[in-house]
Amino acid sequence: MIRFLNTFISDEQGAVTVDWVVLCAAVIGLSIAVIFGINSGVLSLGGSIDTYLEGQFFSE
Repeated sequence: MIRFLNTFISDEQGAVTVDWVVLCAAVIGLSIAVIFGINSGVLSLGGSIDTYLEGQFFSE
């Protein structure tokens, strides 16, 4: 049992997998934050353009 525990503690095979999972989670989190930041700016700009165009009068 002691030999199994020593082997388990010294085994680093899953460490790379954990690193990749953390890296992917960080990239996804940053992507979501950027999307929400851009989304609010685009919606605000769209609202401003809509207000401006509604105030315009086009005659034939």
